[in-house]
Amino acid sequence: MSLIRDLAEQIIACHRQDDLAIPVPESSINQLPPALDNTHAGDHYELAGALAAIQMGFIQTDAQVLGKAWSRMAHHAGGFHPASWPSLPDYFDLMPTPHQAHSKAFPACPHALGLYAVLPNAEWVKRMVDAEVPTVQLRYKAEGTLDRGRLIAEINAAVAAVKGSKTLLFINDYWQEAIDAGAYGVHLGQEDLALADLDAIRKAGLRLGLSTHGYAEMVYADSFLPSYIAMGAVFPTQLKKMPTAPQGLGRLRKYAQLMRHYPLVGIGGINENTIQAVAQTGVGSVAVVRAITGSDDPEAAVKRLSQLMRLDH
Repeated sequence: MSLIRDLAEQIIACHRQDDLAIPVPESSINQLPPALDNTHAGDHYELAGALAAIQMGFIQTDAQVLGKAWSRMAHHAGGFHPASWPSLPDYFDLMPTPHQAHSKAFPACPHALGLYAVLPNAEWVKRMVDAEVPTVQLRYKAEGTLDRGRLIAEINAAVAAVKGSKTLLFINDYWQEAIDAGAYGVHLGQEDLALADLDAIRKAGLRLGLSTHGYAEMVYADSFLPSYIAMGAVFPTQLKKMPTAPQGLGRLRKYAQLMRHYPLVGIGGINENTIQAVAQTGVGSVAVVRAITGSDDPEAAVKRLSQLMRLDH
């Protein structure tokens, strides 16, 4: 255990300034969590990488993925290099590229989706099309019991709003209605994957975007070969309950480096004060909600946000 602890401490020391750690008071570098003990690991590099990740505040499933990646990286490099960080797809068992050669891959979308507005209704979609926002998502949330007639009307109106424009429209959650309406794509959360008919979405030619909240979910999302991957929440958000703590810019930078073969979207609590820093992490798109819908002048906000995204060098 002393060797494992020493290696873990070296990893933590080398990456202390990388904005990767989230404080977790109950974690201790002196004791491995049950699922990361010697009976579940291939070697001490895996244990050390997982233990360091736990101490840095990564959730246990992410720590397990990182532990295996540290082990593979050490063996590939011919030794342990704590100043490095696992960033090659092979270390994470990601799908081979190019994805479009795979029969199960979803249709491609632009690698840089640009400013991505998440909107509550078709009226907002029309407004953002007029403002020339490159990518929008209809995230329709019914008040009380869902009225399917109203839902279908909203989706059809949103599809009509982007017709003839350069704006790309994704429908959140409601994949069947998105297929029926002829939308450009759908966006699903991890919890939706087991319920959605992915073959039907693919056969209909719709693009698929998937939400992720860390390494384990990114690896899982990759197995479906989606059109893009969203990563977050980058910052605290009150709009929905997140399965993980805010990931921060340091983690987003590592995620973007690992998944760079995908179009990537940073999402969660992003506003005019932070959008430039998010764009600088390597994602090709930044999603915002309240930064537009909560603005006194949404069209002016779009112009400012777009300009800040372009100032990413």
